[in-house]
Amino acid sequence: MIKLGIVGTGGISHWHAKEFGKIKGVEIAAACDINEKVLEAFTEEYGIKSKHLSVDQMLSEVELDAVANTTPDSFHKEIGLKVLNKGYHIFSEKPLAENYPDALELYNATRDRNLINMVNFSYRNSSGFQGLSNIVKSGELGEVKHVDATYYQSWLTCGYWGDWKTNDTWLWRLSTKHGSNGVLGDLGVHLFDFATYPVGRIKRINSFLKTFKDKGKRINDYILDANDTFLSMVEFENGATGTITSTRFATGHKNRLDLQIFCDYGGVRIGFDDSITEGNCFEITENIKSENMYWDKIKTEPTPNNFERFIASINSGINDQPDFKKGAEIQKVLDSCFESSIKHSWVDVF
Repeated sequence: MIKLGIVGTGGISHWHAKEFGKIKGVEIAAACDINEKVLEAFTEEYGIKSKHLSVDQMLSEVELDAVANTTPDSFHKEIGLKVLNKGYHIFSEKPLAENYPDALELYNATRDRNLINMVNFSYRNSSGFQGLSNIVKSGELGEVKHVDATYYQSWLTCGYWGDWKTNDTWLWRLSTKHGSNGVLGDLGVHLFDFATYPVGRIKRINSFLKTFKDKGKRINDYILDANDTFLSMVEFENGATGTITSTRFATGHKNRLDLQIFCDYGGVRIGFDDSITEGNCFEITENIKSENMYWDKIKTEPTPNNFERFIASINSGINDQPDFKKGAEIQKVLDSCFESSIKHSWVDVF
């Protein structure tokens, strides 16, 4: 039996508890949060007996095998290092850290330890995305020439998500003081993983970040200063070009993610608002002599999600992807976006 502890019992932790709870041979043995009321509700809902108000207390009082870190970004490094130093496997929410030096420190902390480490880049759970990536990596369509990736949300303009002005779940994402790197850190981390997993690392980047929503306004303890829109041009290490953009002002889209990859002999694309219900297929087009353009829909068989891969890695001793090395690489891209936007120029990433 793998005994798992969950650090942070806010919104995203419920997904972790439900998914890990489905896996045979896993016991959610402990949870901790600095908010006692939230912690009590969480542990009661999932039948967790061991509850703690600090990660130090949990790590010292409970024997565990692994920890899921679902805290806000600003706590990822501190908690991650404590878990690794305790000798436990770790499953971290994205992004791996607030910046590349911190992410690199976390990755380096795993290198001499036989501990499984994974970052929850959740769109890896889409079997359609896995199928698309396999086609591109196989070389069946030739070399990649261009990539287009977009992520559109509308919670700053629509009521679907609730009232962001009165909900801490959304407000912290608009405030750098509360550890947010804006839409770049929240959604861009998915986009750059989405683009680089099938294509390879980004060599250089030119980015522009913008804060539209009430910049500088204060709501309670939240100063609204984090970016809510970004645009990037990229060149991959293999020479391919790309455009990668995201905004929270995309009225008409609740959570829309799209990826198109164009190669020598054709292209592939995938798009969905919900990766669980719509992410089980992708489309492909191949060069033909006919004047008619077409896209064939390819249905894909289910693939293990990140939670299942993490547990399987613990059982096998072989670290599956996405690991902390990949998490650090993505963080390097995010840091380069900030640098490029400040300098108004291209920036080398790797």
